[in-house]
Order: sequence, then C-alpha cells, then structure tokens
Amino acid sequence: MDRRKFVGIVGSGLLACTHIVGAQQTGKVWRVGFLAGGVRPPDGAAPAPMREEIQALGYAEGKDITYEGRWAEGRSERLPELAAELVSRKVDLIVAFGGPAAEAAKQSSSTIPIIVLSAGDVVETGLVASLARPGGNVTGVNDPAAVLSAKRLEILKEMMPGAKRVAVLWNAGNFAMTLRYREIEKAAKALGMSIDPLGVREPDDFDVALAAMTRARPDALMMVTDALTNLNRQRVLDYVSARKIPAMYEFGYVVHAGGLISYGGDQSESFKLAADYVVKVLKGAKPGDLPVEQPNRYFLVINLKTATALGLTIPQSVLLRADEVIH
Repeated sequence: MDRRKFVGIVGSGLLACTHIVGAQQTGKVWRVGFLAGGVRPPDGAAPAPMREEIQALGYAEGKDITYEGRWAEGRSERLPELAAELVSRKVDLIVAFGGPAAEAAKQSSSTIPIIVLSAGDVVETGLVASLARPGGNVTGVNDPAAVLSAKRLEILKEMMPGAKRVAVLWNAGNFAMTLRYREIEKAAKALGMSIDPLGVREPDDFDVALAAMTRARPDALMMVTDALTNLNRQRVLDYVSARKIPAMYEFGYVVHAGGLISYGGDQSESFKLAADYVVKVLKGAKPGDLPVEQPNRYFLVINLKTATALGLTIPQSVLLRADEVIH
C-alpha cells in the first residue's frame, strides 16, 4: 500500500470517528429537574418562560432536553423527599424555586448543579458564599431583601402619609422570608412606623392572623410572598377588600387579581435569567464560577379600581412613577 493511499484511509477513519463522537454529543438528552413549594400546574410542566427561553437558546424540548417537575403543594416538609426523588432520577441539573426548595435541593446533593430563584437573599440565607463567587454547586438569581423591603414601605408611606401601624404577613417557617420581615422592621423604625407581626406557618394560621387584624385594625398591610402566602393570597385579598385595608404586595399578578399596589421584579424575567444559567451549565460552566444575578428592573403596579373601592386617593407623585396603572 503506498503512502498516499494509507494516509487517505487513516484520514477517512479519523473523519468517521469525528462524526461518531459529534453524533454522541449532539445526541445527549439533558434531564433538568424543577423543584417548587407551590401547587403543581395542570400541565405538570416546568414554568413556560424558562422552557421557552431554553428552547430559544438552542435546546429543543423533547429532543435535546426534558424536564422532571416536583411540587410540594404548599407542604414545605415534603421538599427534602421531592429533592431526593429528583436526585434518584439522575437529573443533570435542578432549578429550585423558593427558599425552602433551594435549601432542600442543596441538602440533597453537593455535586448536581443547582440554579435558584425567588429564594430571598442567597448570601444571607447561606445558599452561596458570595454573589461574585458563589462557590459549591449553587448559583442563580438573588432577591435583595433589604433594598426592596425598605422601598416597598417607603412607597406605602408616601401613598399614605398618615399611616403609623403596618401589619406584615409572612411565612415565619421560611428563613428567607423571615429575613425579609426583619428588614421591614428596620425600615419601619427609620420611618417612624410600628409593625404588627403576623407570622404564619400553615394554612390554618391565616385565620389567626386575619383575626388579629380584626381586633386591632392596622393602617395598612404588607404581604411577603412565598409558596404558603401565595397559595392563600385570595383569602388575604378578600379580607382586606371587605375591611378596606390598603395592602402592598411584591408582584404585579396579585394587583391584577384585585390587590392595590405592588413593587418587585417580574417573575417571567427571573425564569429567563434562570434559563441562561441552565444553558451555561449544560455547556460546561461550573455553578460556583457563575456570579449570582438579580432582576434588571423592578416594577411599580397600581390598581386604581381597587384604590377607588378603598376610598383612597393615590398621590400624583406615586402615580407618575408607576410602570403600570390598572383602571
């Protein structure tokens, strides 16, 4: 066999091997776990904004990537078991929504990459070492509780200058949300306001919390959102509506459902940020090397119809800053 023919055969063989390796790489179907404390959606799918963004970034659902979802249905004590299920399913990565879900995911594995969102201040809760260098196997989207809590209370005070007592409803069993409550306490002192703490840990506690407001009516209410309070938000909306208590919420969808005012990030944007992390990790990045991000914008949403029903006039200074006004 002459040299030219030998080189041709070897070259053809190498080319064939390259195609085989390439096929193996592109043939990988990634398994992404999703863990949350809330209610399982009717379609049983991971959140659409995240899946759509991952698809837009080149990972076709059902072809390049599949999802395994687990929801605690408001029972946070189930999260460790559900996280362990995802690990047993050999997922390549876990997206954890909410503080308790993030903690359960972190406890379930020190090697599987974990992307967290809506988990509160991730440094204060100990989920990561720092925002710039998370370390370990966790990264994701941060929720700067101190800044946002103070801002929400400031807006409430500007909207109601005469308000002195504000009730705060939060899940006292969620450490990340308790940190947020403490930040509201600090902000209240600076603004010369007092706080009525209404900590809840399970659905039955809402009756106790609402009864406390009936006995001592606050000037306003702030609701801290996590899986527990979100699942029971309609009870809160109905209560404050019937008793004409102005309330500040964290997300616009509560205002669209009849709430008065909210200030916070867009959850769809947070899911898109989480999708970016997912793709980076699937491409080989280590979570511990990916700096933690936070939403680019925070939105002020006001429901004027609700304000009218409450007999409340929103100051022009607040209305002019609103990103959305619902008439």
